[in-house]
Amino acid sequence: MIVNKAEVVIGRVVLVVVLVLTVLPLVGLLSGALQPADRIPGGISWPADPQWGNFADAFRTAHVWQLLGSSALIVLGVVPLSLVMATLAGYALGNLRIRGGRVVFLVFVLGLTIPFEAIIIPLYYQITDMGLLNTRWAIILPLIGLYMPFGVVWMRAHFIGVPAELSEAARIDGASTFQEIRRIQLPLAAPALSSLAILLFLWTWNQFLLPLVLVDDPDKRTMAGALGAFQGQYLNQLPLMFAAALIIMLPTIVIYVIFQRQFIKALLQGAVKG
Repeated sequence: MIVNKAEVVIGRVVLVVVLVLTVLPLVGLLSGALQPADRIPGGISWPADPQWGNFADAFRTAHVWQLLGSSALIVLGVVPLSLVMATLAGYALGNLRIRGGRVVFLVFVLGLTIPFEAIIIPLYYQITDMGLLNTRWAIILPLIGLYMPFGVVWMRAHFIGVPAELSEAARIDGASTFQEIRRIQLPLAAPALSSLAILLFLWTWNQFLLPLVLVDDPDKRTMAGALGAFQGQYLNQLPLMFAAALIIMLPTIVIYVIFQRQFIKALLQGAVKG
């Protein structure tokens, strides 16, 4: 592919602009978090006496240790089950080509268009009837269902690009369907699975609306969901709120930085197949 200098310059300018727009809010949060707790931050300005103790105060008052444990339990309940179900459904729709698969696939695609906010009220009554209100299951079960459309479509896009000759060769060698999945399909699907796991982790960790509506106890919510209760208690202490927001964002940033290569690899793999 031949790229002229103008395209290179435009591409770099766009990347710089996107980088600045991405970093500026984080810089603003950090500068605001370092202001005195009783001061209202205004714009981006580095304080003369940074109050690093705001992070310790926010960590303590926001019950971060309890929230870390609660978020970890919710993530462990959502991500593995979602990966298993999305992988099996994606394999059935993309590789087995089952009867009625196109209709089922269209139903999943339709599910991608439904926003969380549109179903939060009926979901609240359904969770109440099931007796799961104010428990972590009230977050785990709806998230698994809400993530299924994207997960199935994502995994189907991978499996539909796997050569059918591999499945035929496995069947000739006497492998069952689950043996083929375990020994052939899953190793090939590692990039797609890892990137999907990263996305599910980020979405679950940063889930705000469902925990806020379905769970009253802030210590049983996700870290992002508990920020609403923290906001109500410390509305007049914005630096503490900014510090709490940065603490909540830190795990997601670390996870993405660690696994960004796998995520980019899966995206590029999908682009080549398409």
